[in-house]
Amino acid sequence: MRLSRPAAVLMAPVLLGQGVRVRRRIPVLPEADGPRAGSTAGGTPLALVVLGESTAAGVGVARIEDGLGTRLAHELAARVGRRVDWRVSARAGSTARRARADLLPAALAEPSDIAVIVLGVNDTLGLTGRGAWRRDVAAIVAALRAAQPPGGRVVLTGVPDLGTFPALPRPLRTVLGWHSRALDRELRTIARAPGVLHAAVPAVSGVDALATDGFHPGATSYREWAADLALRLAP
Repeated sequence: MRLSRPAAVLMAPVLLGQGVRVRRRIPVLPEADGPRAGSTAGGTPLALVVLGESTAAGVGVARIEDGLGTRLAHELAARVGRRVDWRVSARAGSTARRARADLLPAALAEPSDIAVIVLGVNDTLGLTGRGAWRRDVAAIVAALRAAQPPGGRVVLTGVPDLGTFPALPRPLRTVLGWHSRALDRELRTIARAPGVLHAAVPAVSGVDALATDGFHPGATSYREWAADLALRLAP
């Protein structure tokens, strides 16, 4: 954080030019199509809610069935032998502040046993300050935890390291990498609270790892991400 924002100011003309070219080159993909709530087969219900930005909304796959929320519900159901009632409250382009104002009320409409928060990429792109980021995420976590029954958990998925994204040119990639890692360190601090877990996003590789924009996860990556989260939640 101490490097990323001053560097962005010093290199603003270069970074802005690269940002414009990246936006022109990378196609804008839609959110996944399908219902934002459902249930798996099984017995005793377990309530799951996924809140966040484009990856929570399934950008990168055509159907919500292949997105993170649905895949995680099925992975959890298979591991714990229970019915998982899942909901997604997500919107592409959301920052932590916008998620707190616009997405959190829907996520709180029903109590959750497990709440997964997927934020950080848009805050990285917008160079959100560390203090503002920490306050908004902490407020979301506190609200979700307060509404959960005993034993409930909140999962903070890690901010992807944008310094590893080949679709971004340098020095833009370097500056955004610094910033994404700084925001992720704040998440790790928040995750020290009881009932809160930090879960780094697995590295992507292989066929269908990335969507056609070269930026969002593809079907394979969503499936592996969901399996990794389920393993952390129900080893």
